[in-house]
Amino acid sequence: MNEEIHNAYEVIKEGGIILYPTDTVWGIGCDATNPEAVAKIYKLKQRAETQSMIVLMNGEKMMYNVFKDIPEVAWQIMDVSERPTTLILDEPRNVAQNIIAADNSLGVRLVKEPFCFKLLERMKKPLVSTSANISGQPTPIAFKDINPAIINGVDYVVKLNQDKIAGKPSTIIKLTKDSQVKVIRK
Repeated sequence: MNEEIHNAYEVIKEGGIILYPTDTVWGIGCDATNPEAVAKIYKLKQRAETQSMIVLMNGEKMMYNVFKDIPEVAWQIMDVSERPTTLILDEPRNVAQNIIAADNSLGVRLVKEPFCFKLLERMKKPLVSTSANISGQPTPIAFKDINPAIINGVDYVVKLNQDKIAGKPSTIIKLTKDSQVKVIRK
C-alpha cells in the first residue's frame, strides 16, 4: 500500500489525476486546490463544470482549513452515520474555484478507508472524488466495469482493491449556515 500511496501522491503533486478505490465506489481524483487538475477531470468525465464534485478529507484540521464555519450538526451527523456520508457545506475556501458549486457550497466526506486516509495525510490537502464514469453513465460497482476511456484518460491507476465490489455511493446531506438540513441522496 505504501508504494501505491507514493505513486499516487507523485502524480497528484505534478497536477495529474488518478483512478482510485474509495470507501464507496471507484473514484477519479486530484488535488482539490489545483484548478487545472480539476478541469482535467471535468473534461475526462465529459461533465459540465456547473456540476460540482465532492472532496475527501481525513480530519477536523483539514475541514477547518476549507470551512471556517462548520455547523455543530455536521459533526453530529458524521458521528452517528453508519455508512459513508457526504455533507454539503456553505462557503468553502482554500480550494480550486472550479470545484465550488454555483451556490458557494462544497460536498465533503471524511474518510477512514486506509488508502485514502493515508494519501490525504501525505497530500495535506483535500482530494477530489467523483465516480469513475462518463457523466450520465451508470456508476461502476467494480473496477472491471470502468469504461476504458476513463482508465486510459487518467495519469495513474491505483493497483489496490481492483477485485472488490463497491458498496453504495455515499448518503448526501446539505447543511446550510442557518441550520437547514436537506437529504439529497439516501
